Amino acid sequence: MPAIFGAEVNRIRIALFAALLLPQALLNTRAAADNPPRNPSLEAAYQAYEASDYSKAAQLLKRAAEQNPRDPEIDLLLAKTYYESQQHDAAITSAEKAVALDPRNSVYHEWLGRVYGEKADHAGMFSALSLAKKARKEFERAVQLDDKNFSAYQALIEFDCSAPSIAGGGEDKAAPEIAKLASMDAAEGHYAAGNCRRQKKDFAAADAEFDKALELHPKSPELIFDIGDHAMKHNQPERLLVVAAEGERVAPSDPRSEFYRAVAWIMRSEHHEDSERLLRDYLKRAPLRNTFPSPWRAHEWLGHLYENQQNTQAAIQEYETALKLEPKNKTAREALKRLRKDESAGPRLPS
Repeated sequence: MPAIFGAEVNRIRIALFAALLLPQALLNTRAAADNPPRNPSLEAAYQAYEASDYSKAAQLLKRAAEQNPRDPEIDLLLAKTYYESQQHDAAITSAEKAVALDPRNSVYHEWLGRVYGEKADHAGMFSALSLAKKARKEFERAVQLDDKNFSAYQALIEFDCSAPSIAGGGEDKAAPEIAKLASMDAAEGHYAAGNCRRQKKDFAAADAEFDKALELHPKSPELIFDIGDHAMKHNQPERLLVVAAEGERVAPSDPRSEFYRAVAWIMRSEHHEDSERLLRDYLKRAPLRNTFPSPWRAHEWLGHLYENQQNTQAAIQEYETALKLEPKNKTAREALKRLRKDESAGPRLPS
């Protein structure tokens, strides 16, 4: 909806007790280091990463690491590459190496927390508990090293709002953290408060805080677009339009503004041609990243668009594509069942 945010802030899918430890929003912690590397030798690897060619990026980065074994920026980008390609152990190894090479770098600790969290998502109960504690420790250390690292602050707050005390969390810990963050940046503070209420399923309170955050014109695109992910999942087209406008203000070239504007229009059943154009453009331009809506989401919304227009065959095609990309997509599966049933019934005769 991943930020501790975004994209598929669609939330963690982990079984039983481990599911209580780290929601997906935590795993999508905003990246404080998503900027091109200063080292020219990393340029090709960074370009591959930006193009979502993670296999190529990893190959180039491993070669660079052999040539420059004490450059933590290489290990950071390698950790990010493995993180995006779901190679959890390799991501941890690279992030741990970056921290070992520069233990006073806040961003490195933040990313180590991220990859511990991602590993926890796929671990058994007891391993998940241990990894969750490690994740919190890294987020806390990141904030200690740089209290202006707001993405690390948000990760720490979300952990404390969502994780049980046995894992080191607790809303009593989150409250003073939110207050301190708000004293430094009011928009970040309102977002953190809203995200905390979201973890507790208090969506009315979350919505109120998210609105306050947007009214203060946040600086972080990841914060803005995570609110967009929340608004999409709660059928809030007006908030989505605000998100699109705010996103364009801080990140004019980011395709997520197009995506959320199109979704809002589809929800309101208006601007059909423009909605289609924006979603097609998003599919061409958006990287395959945890903090970006996945391609199956765009195809699902194209299905909704065509269904609104009573273009059954086009809707079926888009829902089929969405389901192929994400076999667990319940919305697309149910839509296909409904449309195929209607199609087999044929046109209704007038009474």
